[in-house]
Amino acid sequence: MAGRVFVGSMLAMAAGAVYLAIVKHQPNNIGGGIFTFYLILTAWLTARRADGETSKFDWVAFLIPLALGTLTWFSGVEKMRTAGPPKDGVPAGMHFFMGCIMLLAAAGDVRMLARGGVLGTKRIPRHLWRMCFGLFIATGSFFLGPANRPLRLLAAVGLRQKLFRELFRQEVLLFLAVLPLPLLIFWLIRVRFTNAYIRHPVPSGGKVQSLPT
Repeated sequence: MAGRVFVGSMLAMAAGAVYLAIVKHQPNNIGGGIFTFYLILTAWLTARRADGETSKFDWVAFLIPLALGTLTWFSGVEKMRTAGPPKDGVPAGMHFFMGCIMLLAAAGDVRMLARGGVLGTKRIPRHLWRMCFGLFIATGSFFLGPANRPLRLLAAVGLRQKLFRELFRQEVLLFLAVLPLPLLIFWLIRVRFTNAYIRHPVPSGGKVQSLPT
């Protein structure tokens, strides 16, 4: 149930972010919202499907990170060629970082399609990193956004006390923003190099139980 709530809330947040970015003419946030939606949806599908199951949707979904990654790289190169600080406040290095992640996601889709789907325990890392990185995009946008968004949210509900101003210092916001990344690295190492999951035998009928979200 917690997994379903997380997936539903993340998809709704990403769709809302894309809509607001279109209304406010923010191309970077349009791409970020679409990529987040793609990550969460494909992670959920990875956990729900049986071994070797693919569909035509996977070929369409593969084009999303490929196109976004290419455009993001071009944007980073353009910023490097432009003198002065970037107008949108996003450095070129962030474009290259996100572009690499998007292209890695596309490469993962190609690998999955070439193998005829995700097989066995390989679905766990694919599910895990996509969910965690989608969460990182959300936490980074919220905690490192302009004008201290957590305090603005608390002020909107009448909780603007000195305690919260001291609590949500810049160092705390930075820690909360990047927290999904070390958690992602920890769990990827744990599931790849230790017996952190239980290997269930395949039933005689050949049906494989889907992993929970």
